Amino acid sequence: MGTTGRRNVVRLGGTLMAFAVVLVSNAMVHAERAGQEHRSAADTRIEKTKEKGFDGVDFSYDLFGGPPGQSAARLAEQTMAKDTAEKPEVMAKQTTLLKDRYHLECRTNSSARMTKGKSQPIGPTVRLKEGLSWDALARLDPEDIRKQKAFPQGFMRLPHVKHEVGGMVFPQEQVEQFPRLERFDVEFDLPACFRPEFPPPIFLTTHPELGDVSQGEVLNADNFDRLFRGLITPVQLDGLRMLVTQFPQEEFNGTADRKSAKPSLGVTCLDCHVNFHTTGQFHLNPDTRPQRDRLRLDTVSLRGMFNQQLHGSKRSLRSVEDFTEFEQRTAYFNGDHIRAAKKGMNIIDRLQVAHMAQIQNMIDFPPAPKLDPMTGRLDRTRADRQEIAGEELFFGKARCAQCHQPPAYTDHMMHDLFLERFGAEADGPIKTFVLRGIKDSPPYFHDGRLLTLEDTVEFFNVIGGLKLTTDEKAALVAFLRAL
Repeated sequence: MGTTGRRNVVRLGGTLMAFAVVLVSNAMVHAERAGQEHRSAADTRIEKTKEKGFDGVDFSYDLFGGPPGQSAARLAEQTMAKDTAEKPEVMAKQTTLLKDRYHLECRTNSSARMTKGKSQPIGPTVRLKEGLSWDALARLDPEDIRKQKAFPQGFMRLPHVKHEVGGMVFPQEQVEQFPRLERFDVEFDLPACFRPEFPPPIFLTTHPELGDVSQGEVLNADNFDRLFRGLITPVQLDGLRMLVTQFPQEEFNGTADRKSAKPSLGVTCLDCHVNFHTTGQFHLNPDTRPQRDRLRLDTVSLRGMFNQQLHGSKRSLRSVEDFTEFEQRTAYFNGDHIRAAKKGMNIIDRLQVAHMAQIQNMIDFPPAPKLDPMTGRLDRTRADRQEIAGEELFFGKARCAQCHQPPAYTDHMMHDLFLERFGAEADGPIKTFVLRGIKDSPPYFHDGRLLTLEDTVEFFNVIGGLKLTTDEKAALVAFLRAL
């Protein structure tokens, strides 16, 4: 190649390099712009999410954050008067929401009863889109359900009666026995038919031969010693003492910042976990923000804690001790340890925490005479054909055992059902709840949105694309009632 040729090649190479630089530079500019637009869109979504929270948290009469020069007591009086006046409207709105979502007529079956004999509610209760059947709904894929807006409202998040405020709400039968638990702004919303037995029975791992040791009473500070001395160790009795002792907690406390008409010492652990079980009390989960996105959270049973490795629906607490201490410190201060400290939260010695954990670990599941005690599976000599068919579905076609494994029927993990596929709000990962003794614990799911076991089976049939027949769904419910 001559000198001229080499010069032309060099010029061409230089031109190509310059062109490449321009292309790369333009690509980088476009990529940066695209990235900025993406970040801008993401930032906008984040900011909009945050904005939802500013109308929520109830600091309206915080004793430590009221307007300067404003009497905290006077502010509390004004808020109480306002909340009391608004209560009928608040309850009417929630009642309308429930009736729009569910058939609330109480249907029962003499053969379906809880441990102490209360009739179990029979479903399904969830209302479907007009013209749609359960079988037709189950045949649709998630995209079609989303496009047709066919996902039942009863499968959506169930809001707190007063979601912008939150706080623990107790059922009427419990409030009647313990008036200090009554709130002046809201009442419990679900009918008694869809709640557990009251009071629930108590079973001890150390004395299975005694059956229910509650003697039909609600365990509290006045009777715990009489009922349990001689049945449990002094260490466990001390732990029980702590579990029935009132401590200052958010809406129920001795300050001006409260939702109870009269000042009180607060609530106890066993006010919510009545007799180590539940009566369906609900709150808001403490670990989600903004306020509007927090989940209604039903009180779960403490039965079988000895056989569980994960506590708290979304908090992934790994020991009974951690769970106990967390609940005492901030759970009922909406996850806000600053507010808890201002109100005088009870700092528990770690030794007492261990005592409390010990007694919780002594609480057993209710008897299940049709289960083989060695495997947690059905004893085929005691079970009927429908229950056996249900068990086969549970471990087979219905895929329930992927998460709910015997003997406690949990996998000690957290799972995300990705309900946003169907056009519903996302819940995120939720722990696998224990199914042993599930017949005693309506309503179901973490927020109580599923009022019966039939509703629960229909829910998972739809979201799991299981294609269960009517007979298969009935068999699965029969098996669940045997657990």
